[in-house]
Amino acid sequence: MLDVCNRQIVIIGGGAVAARKAKTLLEAGATRVRMIARAFDPKMPAGVERITKAYESRDLDGADLAYAATDSPDVNTQVVRDARSRSVLVNRLDEGEPPGDFITPAGWRQGEVVLAVSAGSAALAVAIRDDLATSLDDRHVRMSEVMADLRPQIRDSGVDQQKRAAIFRELASDAALDALARDGEGGLRLWLSQRYPELKL
Repeated sequence: MLDVCNRQIVIIGGGAVAARKAKTLLEAGATRVRMIARAFDPKMPAGVERITKAYESRDLDGADLAYAATDSPDVNTQVVRDARSRSVLVNRLDEGEPPGDFITPAGWRQGEVVLAVSAGSAALAVAIRDDLATSLDDRHVRMSEVMADLRPQIRDSGVDQQKRAAIFRELASDAALDALARDGEGGLRLWLSQRYPELKL
């Protein structure tokens, strides 16, 4: 879970795998995605800065995150080494050595709810993600949307930290989820105010 909005991201490679990675990053809010490759997949999303050239170590200068996504294990190895020499976190998309510093799990998002699954195998992670997504309770998604406004109000209410923790636990309970599903956000606020009048919601 990393905010990529204002980070300089450099992807080395321009094939289908690199295109999918760029698409995922843009969907996550990335605004500065640069790709270095000799050629680019036709499905490369708009919004990616494309530089047509062979990879050089200096291509990682100024990067916050790097992705080694070429079809050459040797080039990917060099990208990993160059990134580490610059203290840039790097993700290696093939199975070569040395491995990267982080992985991107199989993800699913609805509203404010994000599922992220890693299982040692991309295919297994996707299967687990899909099983979890189909069994997710819609009440949790609705509560996550309400919490975007409610959480800061509770945090800034002046209630002490221990009580705030208790309130947040209660908002995750079936009783709170049922109140929201039955009576909407207004009903949930009334339900919560009756339990904690000091909140003044």
